[in-house]
Amino acid sequence: MAVKLAQTQVAINPILAQRWSGRAFDPLKPVTRAQIVALLEAARWAASCYNDQPWRFLVWDRNRNAANWQKAFDCLGEWNQKWVINAPVLMLSCAGSIFEKNGKPNRWGQHDTGAAAQNLYLQATELGLVAHPMGGFDAEQARANFNIPTPYTCMAMIAIGYPAAPENLEAEYQDLEIAPRERKPLAETFFEDSWGVPVKTA
Repeated sequence: MAVKLAQTQVAINPILAQRWSGRAFDPLKPVTRAQIVALLEAARWAASCYNDQPWRFLVWDRNRNAANWQKAFDCLGEWNQKWVINAPVLMLSCAGSIFEKNGKPNRWGQHDTGAAAQNLYLQATELGLVAHPMGGFDAEQARANFNIPTPYTCMAMIAIGYPAAPENLEAEYQDLEIAPRERKPLAETFFEDSWGVPVKTA
């Protein structure tokens, strides 16, 4: 597997530095039920507005129910399908739009669902797994296939499994797997005192 640590300006938690969205999965190593539960527990303990916990995650484990995994896989775009094919687990994060406590619109639901998903990704890294979120899927097909209620927005499909060597991928994906990770400079996206004023780093 490719190891690609984040090149940070100062030291950060090693799990944060190690986490990245690989595409090469080992088709022969299943994700255990205990690992899946650990991923969901990590997501469950995310922060949320009013502690409303607006996230919902659907889980498809090919080693338990290959037919439903296939239905979820069929919702993916063709480009994603080519590399997801070896991932033993798929998940879908969904964000609620209505507060349970008062029935009012929850404009923070998607933010909080993203926080829960990030917890899941970091827990996957801790367990030696890869969790790769994707926007390239047919949300309406997923909604119809799995009876997702209207107040919930389908946010991201997530491929989960053990990492494998880049050579396990088709040629068009191998360069992506080994390319250095990149982020915009802090000063471009983090501001201090006013919009557009780069944050001070010293």
